[in-house]
Amino acid sequence: VQLQASGGGLVQAGGSLRLSCAASGRTFSRNVMGWFRQAPGNERKFVAAIDWSSDITSYADSVKGRFAISRDNDKNTVNLQMNSMTPEDTAVYYCAARNYNGLRSAPADYAYWGQGTLVTVSS
Repeated sequence: VQLQASGGGLVQAGGSLRLSCAASGRTFSRNVMGWFRQAPGNERKFVAAIDWSSDITSYADSVKGRFAISRDNDKNTVNLQMNSMTPEDTAVYYCAARNYNGLRSAPADYAYWGQGTLVTVSS
């Protein structure tokens, strides 16, 4: 699976941004998909994940109620809608795909990664 993330940019605190991840290669529709983020000097952290059917999602506590993950298996895309953003959301955001079922929050559980897209939230 090849992943290409896009949609990053500069946004003011309280604003919104929508990230997209386009997938190609092997069967995308059966992969669990996730979003992670990495701020400068910090480790890569889990943001959200979604199962293949879109019935099950998981979120980090820090983004619950503000971010929403979704996917379109017909278009091979997974999206992350980010609302009520704060400067603490500033990071490089990565989309990732698992080979196995089950939502996971550890980066090591994801085999495929996109190149990352930078999100900056100004105060």
